[in-house]
Amino acid sequence: METLDKFDLAILRELQADGRLSNAELAQRVGLSAAPCWRRVRALEQAGYILGYRAELDRRKLGLGVLAFVRLDAEHIAADATRALEAAIRKLPEVIACHYISGTGTFELQVVATDLDGFSRFALKHLMTLPNVKDMHTSFSLGEVKARAPLPLPHPPARSR
Repeated sequence: METLDKFDLAILRELQADGRLSNAELAQRVGLSAAPCWRRVRALEQAGYILGYRAELDRRKLGLGVLAFVRLDAEHIAADATRALEAAIRKLPEVIACHYISGTGTFELQVVATDLDGFSRFALKHLMTLPNVKDMHTSFSLGEVKARAPLPLPHPPARSR
């Protein structure tokens, strides 16, 4: 699956909007019959365009009122030290995202906590004791403007008539 056609892109758009669509509903929305639609979805999954399906949860309703952005500066950028830090970060369920970044810092983490005291305890017990961490800088989300948005997908080229 080297290129995506208009049906593939339509399938991806619809599934980003609602991953619980039945195959029949998806097929109807994208203008295919059920069997070809199902085969295309499977091909998109096997090719790695669709990584999985999951429920989106409201962190606040689950008591996770704090979202922090934490920049970690590594002491050493050596491969083994960086891998050890990455492995330690992956084990922390409170870290919901982690990016290796350019510029100032080495990693940018998104961390959830119940409240500021909970974040403080987590930072002292876990983040500040991570291997190879030299420094830590934290900013807190004061409100989400845009989150969990669908990825922008290309539009198929228009056919000339």
